[in-house]
Amino acid sequence: MSIDPTASVHPSSVIEAGAKIGAGCKIGPFCLIGPEVTLAEGVELKSHVSVTGWTDIGAGTVVYPFASLGQVPQDLKFKGERTRLIIGANNRIRENVTMNTGTEGGGGITRVGDGGLFMANSHVAHDCQIGNRVILANSVAIAGHCILEDEVIVGGLSGVHQFVRIGHGAMIGAVTMVTADVIPHGLVQGPRGVLDGLNLVGLKRRGADRGDLHALRDLLHDLGTGSFRDSARARADEGSDNKYVREVLDFILGPSDRSFLAPR
Repeated sequence: MSIDPTASVHPSSVIEAGAKIGAGCKIGPFCLIGPEVTLAEGVELKSHVSVTGWTDIGAGTVVYPFASLGQVPQDLKFKGERTRLIIGANNRIRENVTMNTGTEGGGGITRVGDGGLFMANSHVAHDCQIGNRVILANSVAIAGHCILEDEVIVGGLSGVHQFVRIGHGAMIGAVTMVTADVIPHGLVQGPRGVLDGLNLVGLKRRGADRGDLHALRDLLHDLGTGSFRDSARARADEGSDNKYVREVLDFILGPSDRSFLAPR
């Protein structure tokens, strides 16, 4: 066990032998930290937090009461193999959040990027790859093997089916079931999610101008006129100097055989 002398640990908390607690960490009451856990500089566990398994938490991350990080996957195929959870820096992980380690069949690592907000009762399952500045609202459930790229927002009470990819900057409305891949900057909503347009607010916040929005709307129209991949391939063959259009086309034509949520 290694506890930096500048860290503070409440006497009611249990830190098992082998754990590494970085400089300036704050461990509140009734926390449990397992033997393979590493907390980087300035991590704060408010109280009643369980961190176990082979788990790393990045600098400045704050974890709120009753979160459970690093428990074994909820996957019947898991046979006790040594797998990992890596959480980046400056995340806010609210009450009752659960994040599980990976599985051997899924690459062995569940990974969460930097600067995310994981609201109360949200769940990140085994082998997920979560990007930077992602927001999961209350009670969102992300199933195993999903990929959420940077700056994705998922509204409250929504569920994402296993193996789904959600592209950069996409937004999922509340109470939505996402059963297929979502293009970058897409807006998805409805009980059985459909691609309902573009995340215009997010695009404008990230600096997209009127020309960018017009180019993306044209692309969305073309994608809705036939086979999703065939339409994307035809547009890619034409070429585009718009970075947002290229980003969407690269995502669609990338190494995945999954279906997409298509425009209405």
